[in-house]
Amino acid sequence: MDFLELLGIAVGLSMDAFAVSLCKGLAAGKAKPVHVLTVGLYFGGFQALMPFIGYLISSLFSSFISSIAAWIAFILLVLIGGNMIRESLQKDEDSSINASFAPGNMIPLAVATSIDALATGVAFAALDVHIVTACSFIGLTTFLISGAGLIIGVSFGSRFHKKAETFGGFILILIGLKILLEHLF
Repeated sequence: MDFLELLGIAVGLSMDAFAVSLCKGLAAGKAKPVHVLTVGLYFGGFQALMPFIGYLISSLFSSFISSIAAWIAFILLVLIGGNMIRESLQKDEDSSINASFAPGNMIPLAVATSIDALATGVAFAALDVHIVTACSFIGLTTFLISGAGLIIGVSFGSRFHKKAETFGGFILILIGLKILLEHLF
């Protein structure tokens, strides 16, 4: 996997965290530097941890899936991306997002936005990926993007929420398609 593919995956995975951070910014109305750091650490940390967990789980079964690795990566990324797009097209907003940055509010949001990263870790086990580098890069990317999302939410409003999720979904689907096409041809 090359740098641009990893960047695409990292940006795609961080779009959920970006959208939630944007909403947190709207709810907070004001973002102190500690809030930006808090959002970045929670979302970036979970986005780094979850693919590693998925990779470890999947590595236990690697001998069974090596012959269909590209198909597994394709299916997982298309399902994750499609789900992100589907969620972005739903009309109701998430009412669970509030202005609190307490662990009791941040941990569930961080877990919820990183479930797709867990599945991506499963896909990584089927590919030629240096998992520590990939997880670190995904975590750093999400840290930066979610921090920016909080600031943008405070500054500009909610008009970016649905577009960010849709964009992230399309990126994941395109990368899944690229992986499958490389395998087939």
